[in-house]
Amino acid sequence: QVQVVESGGGLVQAGGSLRLSCAASGSIFSVNAMGWYRQAPGKQRELVATITSIGSTNYADSAKGRFTISRSNAKNTVYLQMNSLKPEDTAVYYCSAQIRSSISLNARDFWGQGTQVTVSS
Repeated sequence: QVQVVESGGGLVQAGGSLRLSCAASGSIFSVNAMGWYRQAPGKQRELVATITSIGSTNYADSAKGRFTISRSNAKNTVYLQMNSLKPEDTAVYYCSAQIRSSISLNARDFWGQGTQVTVSS
């Protein structure tokens, strides 16, 4: 079994910062790309940022310059540092990890349960 668990969400005022964490645990042979996505009420889930196992990053235009994604391969953990937060960043933030559970299996996506981020104006 593989578990992906996010933490670090909360309520913050506009202009503030939050740091999200996401740890993968359980039956893990290797972890490929990890990423953060978000879903606001009434909207589709959208990409925020992704990072490969060698540290290559990709950001949504809305996140560039304000958010930073990083990871610890030793801890199978990905982080999202969010600065200069805006009310429109309010959403449930989900972590995704491409995990290979054993050498005989292909990697597949595992998702966390989500963590709420609320930015007040």
